[in-house]
Amino acid sequence: MVLVAAGLGVWLVLRTRAALRRRFRRSARLVIRRFRARLDRYKLVERNLIREQLLLDPRVLAAIEEHARVHSIGEAAARRLVNEYVDEIVPFFNVLSYYKLGYNLSRVLISLLYKSSIEYRDQAALDRIPRRDVVVYLMNHRSNADYVVVAYVLARVVSISYAVGEWARTWPLEYVFKSFGSYFIRRRFRDPLYHTVLERYVQQITRNGVTQGIFPEGGLSRDGALLPAKIGLLDYIVRTMVDPGFSRDLWLVPVAINYDRVLEDRSLIRERIVGTPRLSWWTRLSGVAGFLFANTGRLLTGRLQRYGRVAVNFGTPISVRGWLEAQPPGILRLSKAERLPHLQRLGDEALARIASVIPVTPVPLAAAALLSFGGSVVPRSRLLERMDEIRDHLDGFNAKVVRRELPVADVWERAWRMFAMRRLVLAQGEDLVILPAQRPLLEYYANSIRHLLPHTVRVSFTPAGEPDPTLPRLATREEMEIRTAEHRVNAARPATHEGR
Repeated sequence: MVLVAAGLGVWLVLRTRAALRRRFRRSARLVIRRFRARLDRYKLVERNLIREQLLLDPRVLAAIEEHARVHSIGEAAARRLVNEYVDEIVPFFNVLSYYKLGYNLSRVLISLLYKSSIEYRDQAALDRIPRRDVVVYLMNHRSNADYVVVAYVLARVVSISYAVGEWARTWPLEYVFKSFGSYFIRRRFRDPLYHTVLERYVQQITRNGVTQGIFPEGGLSRDGALLPAKIGLLDYIVRTMVDPGFSRDLWLVPVAINYDRVLEDRSLIRERIVGTPRLSWWTRLSGVAGFLFANTGRLLTGRLQRYGRVAVNFGTPISVRGWLEAQPPGILRLSKAERLPHLQRLGDEALARIASVIPVTPVPLAAAALLSFGGSVVPRSRLLERMDEIRDHLDGFNAKVVRRELPVADVWERAWRMFAMRRLVLAQGEDLVILPAQRPLLEYYANSIRHLLPHTVRVSFTPAGEPDPTLPRLATREEMEIRTAEHRVNAARPATHEGR
């Protein structure tokens, strides 16, 4: 009797699991039909199969042998390490998680916090990309919200697999990102075995047509300006072209993002403000928790205000095969030291295309105009004239000015609402007063479009009429390099104690 009951229980469990699987598959098919989005089939491959493919890869096998030799360990131990790397890197894409959870959550958050706009520099060029080719979206990195914004914008076109830094390897973010198809990368991690596994995985998904999204700057901008292109991941992706079985083309699509308010802007610029000490991890975490708590309260009481506009622009794509035809033959087969300067030019070209389509939203435009006067008191009439002058210049360069059809006074009113909400600028009669402590934040937003401004409009770091060196300002990148070097030296010094 006990055996019969146990057998019945097992049968019920198996039947229930089978029914749930059928239901989930049916729901996934309905979701795909509803969105009509391109779904890369390789995302649905089991992780164990991907693991086997990597463990049988000749380059991974050679890296295992080399690692075992260098570290004087057995190959079995090196294989276990590879398994750990695979578990860390490889995602487990779930259609329902991406489209039911991810899409709906991003739609709610974006509609609550921002007004959104999407534009295309060359829609015809994007439409001409053959469906069988592989697309990689290259984006500037303004905020951690970039992942949500771009995934939401592209949800009805394609499901995108991001390269995500180790910051997201905490519960539950790690599970969520992996279920969205994102793969994890360690930055500044020098183990050759790890990089071989990562490279071969990236080339494997590229070879199988997975659409990816990467941030060529390698991290969030702390001063608002674009960072130089880092090409490690781009090198991995482009070298897929060396594979004789890969006959398709690779297309790099520039994507530019800008905000009227970056959610984490104050924490980003804090380490760049001259004379400001570094915050502890706990202080930063408590600041984020306080921000979320305050905004949740505003939402529940109906006092939550939108943070202006988030804008996404798509630039003209780059055909990697076409780019290679214009280069010296065989550059992808050169040694790393010889190859990277060539690929740096490709990364710089992609970043230049991103820079050319950076959206000019009201807050960056107004911030640049305010700071161009070199003083803390600016007449409102002169500010509107300067904003109009800048817009005319941007039009001449075919820049993407958001809501260009509006009168400049209306654009200023949109920016003013953000300045007043955040207490960055005060109004005194017909004059506007920049609060000294808020100047670095205005610089941060002005820097996002600084490269688009006319040479006659100079955004000054310190007010010309106020030569006080103690006024808050953002450190230059040269000053930051010196501070970082000093911090590393101090961290490397052995601790000393009085009385020794």
